[in-house]
Amino acid sequence: MRHGIRQLRSGWADGPAYITQCPIQTGQSYVYNFTIVGQRGTLWWHAHIGWLRSTLYGPIVIHPKPDIPYPFPHPYKEVPMIFGEWWNADTEAVINQATKTGGGPNVSDAYTINGLPGPLYNCSAKDTFKLNVKPGKTYLLRLINAALNEELFFSIANHSLTVVDVDAVYIKPFETDIIIITPGQTSNVLLKTKPYHPGARFLMMARPYVTGNGTFDNSTVAGILEYHHTTTSTSTKKLPFFKPNLPALRDTSFVSNYTNKLRSLNNAQFPANVPKNVDKHFFFTVGLGTNPCPRNQTCQGPTNKTMFSAAINNVSFVMPTKALLQTHFLHQSLGVYTTNFPTSPQNPFNYTGTPPNNTMVMNGTKVVVIPYNTSVELVMQDTSILGTESHPFHLHGFNFFVVGQGFGNFDRNKDPAKFNLVDPVERNTAGVPDGGWVAIRFLADNPGVWFMHCHLEVHTSWGLKMAWVVLDGQLPNQKLLPAPTDLPKC
Repeated sequence: MRHGIRQLRSGWADGPAYITQCPIQTGQSYVYNFTIVGQRGTLWWHAHIGWLRSTLYGPIVIHPKPDIPYPFPHPYKEVPMIFGEWWNADTEAVINQATKTGGGPNVSDAYTINGLPGPLYNCSAKDTFKLNVKPGKTYLLRLINAALNEELFFSIANHSLTVVDVDAVYIKPFETDIIIITPGQTSNVLLKTKPYHPGARFLMMARPYVTGNGTFDNSTVAGILEYHHTTTSTSTKKLPFFKPNLPALRDTSFVSNYTNKLRSLNNAQFPANVPKNVDKHFFFTVGLGTNPCPRNQTCQGPTNKTMFSAAINNVSFVMPTKALLQTHFLHQSLGVYTTNFPTSPQNPFNYTGTPPNNTMVMNGTKVVVIPYNTSVELVMQDTSILGTESHPFHLHGFNFFVVGQGFGNFDRNKDPAKFNLVDPVERNTAGVPDGGWVAIRFLADNPGVWFMHCHLEVHTSWGLKMAWVVLDGQLPNQKLLPAPTDLPKC
């Protein structure tokens, strides 16, 4: 799956299993054929079935056209840095076990930078990512969070970073010592090295931002920033180390302040085309819930008679056994999916207050159908059912504008007056704040079936996902192209 590529009219190349294609079977192949239109920056690709993306991922770097410069100082060098996880266990066995017992899955054994865990774990000092730099230069770090289940804080000791781009969209640059990046998100940052050799080495560290009540991998990955020295390497090894200060694990106020700094560049060359008029309003609650334990079985969910689940508007999405895009295109949706996904909660409650006693979810393969070119506003509201939690949501096929966010319950009468419709950040993955809400807008100008899901893989496995069906427009260039001949079969 090519995370963040718009896939205009080429949804067949989007990648998520049972949404836009059947999985590629052992020994088979499939050519992803697509054109990148009007995008530049850092995106990434990953497997999109089960938990296979734990090890199957990589960067996608799209350079501007040769005659178009960056809207920031041209870097001396560009370096992709992908945060991932190290698992001693087979991740498919981990989630299969959790699904069977209804409990929370086991956690990763370490975090990695470009596949390397680094010196803070017991046995991996030799497996450390090192960034060798020269004094007085500007480096562009292309950061990607490919971890399955953890949002991450990142910082480099004694160096500040300038954020210039998120999810392959330029933003108004701002300086920070610490980055917050959720699974699925990317961020381009400028690192300006010191004008002289500092006589020290600097740790680059990442560790989780934690919300919710589940277990998590409470460890720290480190890489090393080293200044290029003309003398022998033995002298480098004797240099002192400096460590960055990272926020506390549950520092939600830092995250909120950081995300509020993100603003689209919004100039003549890179405008922010925020939909000003809205055709359709949607209000989605997002959070955890339960399913009943199978009869005569003891489970490991919130009680021994329940299993963990997750739902949008209390609908926990059931993966179909046929690909939704093909059934939509061939008008064969009967028995595969229904079009009655609730556009707002069917039983409203005090979403971030005392949770209701009944935490059971509905299960179904339900989608929302919207006409081509519909202007959509979607408010996603976290709930306190089984504890509030931050949920990084990713929408396939589109970028969206984050026009508002806040804590507590969204107030339809007061909050829209505070929406930023001038220069909101444009991205493809945004966090629903812990115990709060986020409002996004997008123009549905891309026909097809588009997955939307929490990018914490444990929540996706529990059903925190849904799909948008965007109908064809009237003109030939507003219609989904036919399926490729080598499309995998279920």
